[in-house]
Amino acid sequence: MSHKSDIEIAREADKLPIMEIGARLGIPAEDLLPYGHDKAKVGQSYIEGLKDRKNGKLILVTAINPTPAGEGKTTTTVGLGDGLNRIGKKAVICIREASLGPNFGMKGGAAGGGRAQVVPMEEMNLHFTGDFHAITSAHNLLAAMIDNHIYWGNSLEIDTRRVVWRRVLDMNDRALRQITASLGGVANGFPRETGFDITVASEVMAILCLARDLQDLEKRLGNMIVAYRRDKSPVFCRDIKADGAMTVLLKDAMQPNLVQTLENNPAFVHGGPFANIAHGCNSVIATTTALKLGDYVVTEAGFGADLGAEKFMDIKCRKAGLAPDAVVLVATVRAMKMNGGVAKADLGPENVEAVQKGCANLGRHIGNLKGYGVPVVVAINHFVSDTDAEIEAVKSYVASQGAEAILCTHWAEGGKGAEDLARKVVQLAESEASNFSVLYPDEMPLFQKIETIAKRIYHADAVLADKSVRAQLKAWEEQGYGDLPICMAKTQYSFSTDPNLRGAPTGHSVPVREVRLSAGAGFVVVICGEIMTMPGLPRVPSAENIHLNDAGQVEGLF
Repeated sequence: MSHKSDIEIAREADKLPIMEIGARLGIPAEDLLPYGHDKAKVGQSYIEGLKDRKNGKLILVTAINPTPAGEGKTTTTVGLGDGLNRIGKKAVICIREASLGPNFGMKGGAAGGGRAQVVPMEEMNLHFTGDFHAITSAHNLLAAMIDNHIYWGNSLEIDTRRVVWRRVLDMNDRALRQITASLGGVANGFPRETGFDITVASEVMAILCLARDLQDLEKRLGNMIVAYRRDKSPVFCRDIKADGAMTVLLKDAMQPNLVQTLENNPAFVHGGPFANIAHGCNSVIATTTALKLGDYVVTEAGFGADLGAEKFMDIKCRKAGLAPDAVVLVATVRAMKMNGGVAKADLGPENVEAVQKGCANLGRHIGNLKGYGVPVVVAINHFVSDTDAEIEAVKSYVASQGAEAILCTHWAEGGKGAEDLARKVVQLAESEASNFSVLYPDEMPLFQKIETIAKRIYHADAVLADKSVRAQLKAWEEQGYGDLPICMAKTQYSFSTDPNLRGAPTGHSVPVREVRLSAGAGFVVVICGEIMTMPGLPRVPSAENIHLNDAGQVEGLF
């Protein structure tokens, strides 16, 4: 069965009408806003009525540093959710929406894989319910209003050299990273340099994912800094008077999307910040709503635990008053081999020695996660090529680190293949062993927070930052932003800022290229190494192989 492609499996799914999925969670039909037959948004007033309900248990799924061999974090999130439902728990899944950039680039979609998928897969990986388009429109409305304000006399005295609000597009397009706008004479305004980021890196995306409700959303949008005057005093979005109109554009996008797994279990898919350049978690509103509706909520944070889990704990949980009851760390035998120095082409043959060597990466993530006071279980996402000896090597290594590794076959078998993992997760969550605490206190100075993450999570020796970066951080502290958490933008492939440094490197330093203040979202973005907030397409983008077949179905999307 499992030789079928993800899209073929998804297409054959026996989906239930979305109203039935809602009914299983106790959501009345009138509180669901349907988008077709298989997806719906949950009404704002219904969500507000859930406030007094008790929360279920929160389970975070994270992973080792990704390799081209693939880890299957979303697949495991979905499999575990199905597995929990199979053993009699009322479980809800919370994942992020897919960005068009990587879908047509090279990473592919974000709906899981094999028998552990969320459907409708094609829609989820394309326009879905239009949330990203709404974010793009709201972001660019503000950009247009800033230039328009400058054009009509600039009463706010914006320094046109210091407009920090760039534009966004949900596509990988390196040609737009740095552009000159307003060329063509007096009628078009004052020429200035600007550029585009990908929509998922927009502060509007971060705000949508962190706002509690529409009032909070509007307030945060108003707080965004869009430019500076010559005296370096900030100009806010509310000064441009764009916050109201932006909120109107985001009104529906703020409502979480309800869909289902292949096994007809409920899944909220909402928000989509990348974890390497943004905070990498689905929306607070989706997670907190799910916690009121289920006994268990399984959510994921993007890329390796050094990025996604760190931001989940230090940004999302801190801001939303959440605490995970257990953490699942996804690993694969194939990825251990790659971390142990084996090339992708040579992953087939058994190589226990390489597996053992590559386990250092896994061990460091286990240690880091335990540092947050949360119980950890390792999920070995099974591949057909894995041998018993290789699986045993991972299990015994994880046992030596004071945790347990459980083999999971959800990719091939769906929820049935994740039942053992589900039982372990229940055991950890019910034991109330979680004694969660964030990595650093709010009052710690900004540069020290960056150093704390670099040293404790990346195990770096030092943070290298120009005098101008340190001065900028100091200035923000003086303006009252010193209590904000840090959002690190760095490569996902390594603990270091060098994507080729696999395993568990030490003796490295973290170079900070730039810092950006997200005053509305409520964090400081720290851009490290070569990381880009507008990715490019690869030499052969996936888009070249995506088309409609004779039956009118989408081919090539994965």
